Amino acid sequence: MLRLSKVKKEYKGFQLDCTLEVQEGCVTGLIGKNGAGKSTTFKAILGLISTDGGSIEIFGKPVSEMKIRDREDIGVVMSDSGFSGYLTVRDLIPVLKSMYTNFQEEEFRRQCEKFWIPTDKKIKEFSTGMKRKLQVLAAITHEAKLLILDEPTAGLDVVARDKLLDMLRTYMEQEGRAILISSHISGDLEGICDDIYMIDEGKIVLYEETDVLLDRYGILKVTKEQYEELDQEYILRCKKEEFGYSCMTSQRQFYQENYPQITVEKGNIDELIMMMVRGEE
Repeated sequence: MLRLSKVKKEYKGFQLDCTLEVQEGCVTGLIGKNGAGKSTTFKAILGLISTDGGSIEIFGKPVSEMKIRDREDIGVVMSDSGFSGYLTVRDLIPVLKSMYTNFQEEEFRRQCEKFWIPTDKKIKEFSTGMKRKLQVLAAITHEAKLLILDEPTAGLDVVARDKLLDMLRTYMEQEGRAILISSHISGDLEGICDDIYMIDEGKIVLYEETDVLLDRYGILKVTKEQYEELDQEYILRCKKEEFGYSCMTSQRQFYQENYPQITVEKGNIDELIMMMVRGEE
């Protein structure tokens, strides 16, 4: 559905060099700290910025060859953009109907009612969470095949976030669809993503299926003496601590079975991000 190969973009003090793939039927997460390159990657995919090298293909076509009808098959939510604040949802509906051949007006209205989004109130008067819900609803109600979602749950409370994620799961029940999603809320990604890319300083530093990441990866807590005795083969990153070292491993069970005297924790995605960013190889 989407393939980036060695896509490069250079700014002063920052260089993107990104390769990733989103396969049909999959929800793929892109994670990393603020400024790591997530939004730059999304903007490159959508043609909002020019790139300095590499290639981007969507639905098997180079981005430069995509027609207007092809682009209708993409639903987009960007963290730093949205609809004009001077419009109401009632004003927005004919705009969406003119933009998308397959816009589902009845479903859009039904979902707006479900999420308590008023149709006669100006969008500039909406809360951050309401604006984000409106963006997501617009993205998924025109039968898009690919969703590009940059921080779609930002600003939502726990209940609204859960409903939105359920909506994305329902969206994925139909064949021929895929999602690329970024989020700083690790629980969102753990609950919906099939695979995850981690980006840091513009480069992909880790790729793994989500189940493998959660089942096999872990954090070892060891003293200096224990660290010196460890088999280093499956250690990906280390960070110096007051007690000794924290070590990120891709084979948690190996260390549980062979080093019963050390502390082995099942790391969550937040901890793994921290270790990949702050730890040393």
